[in-house]
Order: sequence, then structure tokens, then C-alpha cells
Amino acid sequence: MSHEIGVLSLYEGFFRGGARILHTDVLAGLHDRGQQHRVLSILGQVYREATFQWMQDDPCYRRLVAAGIPVTALRDGDRGPAAFDERELALFRQQAAAAHVVLTLKEQPLRLVNQAGWGGPVVTCLHRSDPENQGSALTQLRTAVDAGRIAALVCCAESTRSAYRAVGLPDGLLHVIPNGVDLRRFRPDGQARTRMRGALGITHDALVVAFAARYDAMKNVSLFLAAAALFLAEHPSAHVLMCGTGMTPGNEWLLADLRVAGLEGCDRIHLLGVRDDPQALYATADVVALTSAFGEAAPLCLIEGLLCGAVPVATDVGDCASITAGLGLLTPPDAGAIAAAWSEAAARRGELTPALLAARARFGRRRMLTSYAALIRRAAGVGARRRAVQALEPVG
Repeated sequence: MSHEIGVLSLYEGFFRGGARILHTDVLAGLHDRGQQHRVLSILGQVYREATFQWMQDDPCYRRLVAAGIPVTALRDGDRGPAAFDERELALFRQQAAAAHVVLTLKEQPLRLVNQAGWGGPVVTCLHRSDPENQGSALTQLRTAVDAGRIAALVCCAESTRSAYRAVGLPDGLLHVIPNGVDLRRFRPDGQARTRMRGALGITHDALVVAFAARYDAMKNVSLFLAAAALFLAEHPSAHVLMCGTGMTPGNEWLLADLRVAGLEGCDRIHLLGVRDDPQALYATADVVALTSAFGEAAPLCLIEGLLCGAVPVATDVGDCASITAGLGLLTPPDAGAIAAAWSEAAARRGELTPALLAARARFGRRRMLTSYAALIRRAAGVGARRRAVQALEPVG
């Protein structure tokens, strides 16, 4: 029974990103369904996207705590030696021993599992389509697989499964559970649209493009801004909203990108930073854009945006082609083509709205939670059988 299953989730750290938002939503949903979850973060602070991010300040941390899920950190700061000391290993082993399954958010935390020599079942959740672009993480994953620690690898997209299969991970371990989101939260909202447009000084009939991403090379922010410059020149009343970690006037690298794009000081580019209400941002927009160069799997921003009524327009990375099929547009990595696609998507928004509404059930979280719960139950069963066999083995 699900209420008898204890799960320890390992995070590398807390910072804003789709994988952590998705994983946190899964844990909160499964905990609410009766599984007993707790979280151990390797780092208590993270420096990413030109921003220091404390665990206690992170919305995902706050959501877990509000859901009744205990969260602790192995280390207080944002770094530490590659190897874990005996105190850290003992804390991990203590918490893992109280769980039936260890769940890792991506493959990076497996370095802790491997050093500890943990023998219980481990389920690793994979959220990208570039396994060889993750430092030593792929090596740690292979080590865990070879040692028989991995009970399952959860892929959030078909592109993820294909990428990890291509680097030699066993096909039998790879399971696809597509990303899903809360349909009650992410929906068209005329009142939120009116409120946010009013707060930002945007007229009700202006075209709005939303870009929700952290400031990272994979997101190709410079390409997005090059397209934005063309789009804003073509549509004198249009606006562009940028939110996510590092999308603030305090990020010198972003300011440099704006200067290169000729958008320095442009009052129709809104740098909104991290927001706890992305659904309001998406409801405000006519188009939700993604210009990533690599690494994406099933981007939450596209899914959340289309559920709020914005037309998704993305470069062809990860599962973006299947997400936008019949609902939006796919573009080459060319600023002119992207700007033209935004214009077309905005013009066709009324035409595409019935398809966007019809797609809501496909992207709901209920199916996702049911699939995760079933996979964790199976992994717990594998662990129970393994312990039973070990108990029967002669000693000495």
C-alpha cells in the first residue's frame, strides 16, 4: 500500500528550474496520496545564473515544507569537497535506511549514493536530453547501474529516453513518465491577464511574448533577444516579458546581451526575475517562447504556457516538436524566423485556442502522479525481495 512506502529524495541543491519544480510537485502530490516522503539536499546554498540562492528562500523548499515533507541539507554552503566525510555519509545512510526507496533528482546526487555504497533500490529521475553534457554525472550513473543500485530510470520525455539509450543505458531500466502540471493552477485567466497588463502598463490589445527561463547558455538568451528586437520593431505596441533566475537588471551578463541586441533601456522589455505566479505571466501572454540550443527534454514553460492559453513557439530541441504539434510552431535557431513565428502565432491565437483547450487533459498531473506512484511501489517491491534473499543467504 502506498501509505506504507517511505521515500527519500536527494537534491543536489535548491534553485529555480523546471526539473526541481516538477520533482517537487511530484513529491507533494505523492505525499498527499499517502506515501511518506522526505528530502535531503546536498547543498544548503547554490550559486547559479549570477545569483546566490538559499535553500530556505526557494519556493520549492517552501512548498515541500508546507506539504509536511521534512527537508534537511547535508552542507550549509554552496560547495564542498568532492568526497563526502563520515558525518555526511552517516546522515545519508540513516535517512536512507528509514526509506523503502531512494529517489534522486537527476543523476548528480548519485555521487553520494555511490560513495556510501548504498544497496537499497534507487530510482533516478532524468530531465535532460544531453547526458554527456553533465560533467561527471553520466559516469556516476553508469557506476550506480553497474553496481545494481538502480531499480529504474524515469525519463520525463521520449527524447530523454532516446539520449540515455544512445549512451548505453539499459533499455529495461528506462521508463517514460511525461511531465504533467496542475490544471487548476495553469488555465486561461482573463482577470489575471487584465491585472498584470495593467500593472506593467500594457494595453489590452498589445501583443505579448513571454520567456520563462533561467539565465543559462542552454536557453540561448542572446538569440531570444535578437528575435525580440526584430519583433518589437515590427510591432510598435508589443511587449516582451522575461522571468526566471538571472532575468533581472542586476545581471550584468543579461544587460550586456540587451546592449548587443540594441534593447538597452527599452521600456517594452520587462525583466521580472523569479516569480511565484508564473501562471499569471502566461495568462498575460499571447505567445510563450523558448529558444534553447540544447539539453531540453519536455520544457515546463511550454506546457504551462499553452495550458494558460499562450501559443507555444520553440526551437527544435528535446520533445518540443511533439509538444507544439497542432498547438504552436517550431522554428529554426534563426532570429528572423523566430520573430516571424511569434507574429504568426499571435495572429493565429484565436484559431488555435480550441486545440489548446482540448490538450489540457493530455498535460494534467493526475496521470503523472499515478505513474510515479506505481513505479515507486514496484521499486519498493524489488527492495523487499532483495532484502528477503539477503536474509536467507548463509553468513560466513
